Amino acid sequence: MVTNNLFNGIYTGKRVFITGHTGFKGSWLALWLVQMGAIVKGYSLEPNTSPSHWELLNLDIESVYADIRNKSTLERELINFNPDIVFHLAAQPLVRQSYKTPYETFETNVMGTMALYEACRKTNSIKAIITISTDKCYENKEWLWGYRENDILGGYDPYSSSKACAELMTSSYRRSFFNINEYGKTHNVLVATVRAGNVIGGGDWAEDRLIPDIMKAAAKGDSVFIRNPHATRPWQHVLEPLSGYLLLGQHLLNEEKSFAEAWNFGPDENSNSSVKDVAFYLMKEWNSIKTEFDQGSSDFHEATLLMLDCSKARKLLRWEAVWKNQVFSKTAEWYKEYYTNSNLLSLEQLNEYISDAKKCNSIWTY
Repeated sequence: MVTNNLFNGIYTGKRVFITGHTGFKGSWLALWLVQMGAIVKGYSLEPNTSPSHWELLNLDIESVYADIRNKSTLERELINFNPDIVFHLAAQPLVRQSYKTPYETFETNVMGTMALYEACRKTNSIKAIITISTDKCYENKEWLWGYRENDILGGYDPYSSSKACAELMTSSYRRSFFNINEYGKTHNVLVATVRAGNVIGGGDWAEDRLIPDIMKAAAKGDSVFIRNPHATRPWQHVLEPLSGYLLLGQHLLNEEKSFAEAWNFGPDENSNSSVKDVAFYLMKEWNSIKTEFDQGSSDFHEATLLMLDCSKARKLLRWEAVWKNQVFSKTAEWYKEYYTNSNLLSLEQLNEYISDAKKCNSIWTY
């Protein structure tokens, strides 16, 4: 499928720098950008899972294995590459891990992001920076409605708090060094943050995540023990928020200053499902999945209810979800095909997603 006309062809030939490209979302983003004819460079730690989606994709791009906190290396790699746009995904992304390594979590997620901004300030080619945050950056009050971009930031656990801190730091940099009123005068960079959560899909093997835990157990013929079965989330396929990030990037590369803000990307409220329901949906797709549920309390605090209000993205970006009913079937299909036939469905599913988006007349397809 020819994909270089997507997003009005803005990414064809563009130089794109991705931090965290070896991770779950970063690897999918790299795949999509390569398919659109972008010149991609990745900067990340080496994959910390085996299998690794990044290694399975085997993309022909420049890849640097280094720590986001290494300021001199990061600065050198950015300046040498001269990117047009930066997608910043490098992070310590796990809630439970953040309880075990709080210092490293804050250092990576806050100071690592600051190191990136400082390097970007010294790289004259950069026109746009999109920092990937999380829905957990909001002060979660277990509301029955979604959080909007101007709601209070917070975070109970170290991971969530670190992401809220990174958002506040980004706001400071956007005002102090990338002020839109000074755009075109003292700088030429537009900075946005994007918030999404409970992103699923093939190729995620991170520890202490629901889908990877279920799929790894199924591949071994084991039953998986699931904690917090009544926790409710709005689940979405990984390609959904990525389409939003890329659409936002299109506006920033087109020098539209009003889009240099924070943005939520998530499914409709009726996409909410409990952890227990998710397990049952997946079991329908792959009969090797077997589950047991923990009815007790977790050793760590975990939110029970969390939703985003994405009306801003829908109204101003005209962004809409595409796979509203296929989230779990596409995810189960990917893992089942990988574990039973050693086939990688990533490119095939990307093309299916684009085809379905065109049928829905998604704004980024024409």
